[in-house]
Amino acid sequence: MTVGTTSLRTGAALAPELPREPAAQPFVEFNRVWLAYNDELARQGEFAIEDISLQVEPGEFIAIVGPSGCGKSTFMKLATGLKPATRGVVKIAGEKVAGPLKMVGMAFQAPTLLPWRTTLQNVMLPLEIVEPYRSTLRQKREEYTARARELLRTVGLAGYEDKYPWQLSGGMQQRASICRALIHEPRMLLLDEPFGALDAFTREELWCVLRDLWQAQRFNVILVTHDLREAVFLADTVYVMSQRPGRILTRKEIDLPRPRDLDLTYTEPFADLVHSLREKIGHVRQH
Repeated sequence: MTVGTTSLRTGAALAPELPREPAAQPFVEFNRVWLAYNDELARQGEFAIEDISLQVEPGEFIAIVGPSGCGKSTFMKLATGLKPATRGVVKIAGEKVAGPLKMVGMAFQAPTLLPWRTTLQNVMLPLEIVEPYRSTLRQKREEYTARARELLRTVGLAGYEDKYPWQLSGGMQQRASICRALIHEPRMLLLDEPFGALDAFTREELWCVLRDLWQAQRFNVILVTHDLREAVFLADTVYVMSQRPGRILTRKEIDLPRPRDLDLTYTEPFADLVHSLREKIGHVRQH
């Protein structure tokens, strides 16, 4: 199965990568953020994450890695407004996060496609929920359907629009899930272990799908993963979190040239970056 590498908006071939200019304002900003899951735990000083500060440029792809239970998924909930910070401030696009954000798309380890809907219907689901699409769906259904079909074509699912989830492989279901997360053109995509349940070959194939989608549109991405190779291959910056309470121990810029091909994963510079991150994770587990 081949994966298209065309821009979803223009249909033009991907242009060569240009260096990003420094942004005047970060798109994601955590300023000394702490989170306890309720007031009683906060009073007892039991926090899921503590004292997290970071800044993410517009269009930047970051990955969060760390041991199980370190607060990676909690970080995602803070970034989407699903959990309010107990202390500190979270800002997205310059605005303090005060509730669930509409500008984000999310995909998880389980594709969670609705079994009674076709692939195309599953992908279009956010357009029935998120404004302004919900209000204009009736008038613009043809336009939105064409967008969904193009998105599916871009990830190699042309011809599967009318199939149901049970007729798709796990990798195909995850492709559809990513399309669903992107159909409303969010400014930020949050991915929580999206490829963790897939075999190695399918996983690497989907790395390339995600790489191509990101390079075409340059939305922000926050990827939570246990796979250090995945983090190094995809991300601009990798953050290593400590065991609970989660803190950011290391920020590692991935200075490998883009666009990145899978052949890069067999090179010494790539292996060195993965090894350095693995050493950090090993150190975390021993303490």
